[in-house]
Amino acid sequence: MQKTYELTVGKLKRTLPIIPVNQTTAIASFVLLGDSELAHYAAGKLAARISKPFDCIVTLESKGIPLAEELSRITRHPKFIVLRKSAKAYMKDPIKVSVKSITTTTQQKLVLDGYDADYLRGKRVILVDDVISTGGSLEAAEQLLKKAGAEVLVKCAILAEGDAAKRNDILFLEQLPLFKL
Repeated sequence: MQKTYELTVGKLKRTLPIIPVNQTTAIASFVLLGDSELAHYAAGKLAARISKPFDCIVTLESKGIPLAEELSRITRHPKFIVLRKSAKAYMKDPIKVSVKSITTTTQQKLVLDGYDADYLRGKRVILVDDVISTGGSLEAAEQLLKKAGAEVLVKCAILAEGDAAKRNDILFLEQLPLFKL
């Protein structure tokens, strides 16, 4: 099996290591954290494709944060919300849902601070992640936002992995294959 995958997103190229995630499947490991060039470029491309007016950008901790920040800046939305992986002591009445993704071995939580839930009530949001694969994380995020009274207008990511690229309810820039072991 090959050890790396060459990813092209528009004019940018990245060499990704191929990492097994279970007995039968490996992924090209895409880590946006620290890649400000790609975050900025992808945010510009996604912003150009979002045609609906919206109030706020929401992302999941942690790899979607650079994309959400750039998208927020480019679209002139001064605030974005991060759904956290655990409740923090400073949170007021956090709302929680369970989530399982392809890159985690155990069930995790997504948590929305009650202050952020109050802010999002009645808002139209863009849900942003770095990669959409099984869709489990996005589904959990949508449940959480629905509990908060927000409306998800668009779900977007830089990459759609595996069968996610066949979905017609997401906006993405490039497809990322899954690898059989």
